[in-house]
Amino acid sequence: MAFINYSAREINCKLVYYGPGLCGKTTNLKCIYERTANDAKGKMISLATETERTLFFDFLPLALGEIRGFKTRFHLYTVPGQVFYDASRKLILKGVDGVVFVADSQEERFEANIESIENLRDNLTEQGFDIAQLPWVIQYNKRDLPNAMPLEELREALNPTGKIPEFEAEASNGKGVFETLKALAKLVLAELKKGGK
Repeated sequence: MAFINYSAREINCKLVYYGPGLCGKTTNLKCIYERTANDAKGKMISLATETERTLFFDFLPLALGEIRGFKTRFHLYTVPGQVFYDASRKLILKGVDGVVFVADSQEERFEANIESIENLRDNLTEQGFDIAQLPWVIQYNKRDLPNAMPLEELREALNPTGKIPEFEAEASNGKGVFETLKALAKLVLAELKKGGK
């Protein structure tokens, strides 16, 4: 849920990158961080466990406009990919305004994608969110790899209605990263403008 900082005249929104382990969530955030102007971003913070890490940073997009005289600041988070860290995932989803589900296009990661998107739905439901009402998008990452599944098969499993905005990406070289982020940011802003939540 967006937090309003009246003294700074900012609306703070939380965007979470969710998906199976090693799908490219961290790569997305690093790409965004590296290509965002220094005066428009905060520090990148990494909270490390033995086998996973959660990244976080915030930035102030200058081109997305204002809402009722307030600038919008986006706080980007990744969740740990392994199901073992489900408690961390739940904690990071608290107060979420929008989600990017990062799917790993590799054939051998198909079941991990299914498990992760079901886990996302369960965790959102547990926190009182209806995924159908929450702004979210799907990113099919690693499209450049030789073992990438056909897009139609991934779509059939992860976005069968075709109603969720989706993007092909190669996060390692930045392709599709900003398109994904901009689409989610616009959905979140549209929700805020109509009074959402």
